[in-house]
Amino acid sequence: MRANPSALAAALVASGPAPDRAGKMDLYAWLIGSWDFDMIEYQSGGAERRRPGEWHFGWVLEGRAIQDVWIVPPRVARAGTRDEDVVAQENYYGSTLRTYDPRIDAWRIQWTDPVSQRYFDMIGRKAGDRIVQDGKLPDGTPLRWSFNDIAPDSFTWRSEVSMDGGKTWWRNVEFFARRAPSGELQAE
Repeated sequence: MRANPSALAAALVASGPAPDRAGKMDLYAWLIGSWDFDMIEYQSGGAERRRPGEWHFGWVLEGRAIQDVWIVPPRVARAGTRDEDVVAQENYYGSTLRTYDPRIDAWRIQWTDPVSQRYFDMIGRKAGDRIVQDGKLPDGTPLRWSFNDIAPDSFTWRSEVSMDGGKTWWRNVEFFARRAPSGELQAE
């Protein structure tokens, strides 16, 4: 049986934040819409891999959560005749669900990328002029994702890991994001 995408979207997508979470949803609300970004993956030995991407954010679950989908490279750059298994291993197509939890006055974050088979649980909070999400890799290594240099039409997203229990952090990925010209979801 085939799923009806419009029925799923109607049940999932919300038009705005839930009234019972007023104000608390603001931490991530500014992200709603579409963004283009340039990604840099920092590799050991100082090498860098640069690629473009697209990132889309929207209200979901009756406005009690914000979900995103980030895609590297953008969908328009994926067409071609290359072997699909090779393409899958070089790409990211993941989603993050951010849900405000009033019991801890913070955000519970679940990220999944079915291509790479990576899954993370994190806690997100405001930290000065940044948003910081803390979690652990499957082996227990501390992981930190943060939104930095936040402006109305741009921000820097950073992924860092710590090999010494959080004393020092190694930057492994950065996204330099800018709001997409239309600000809306792009069609394939």
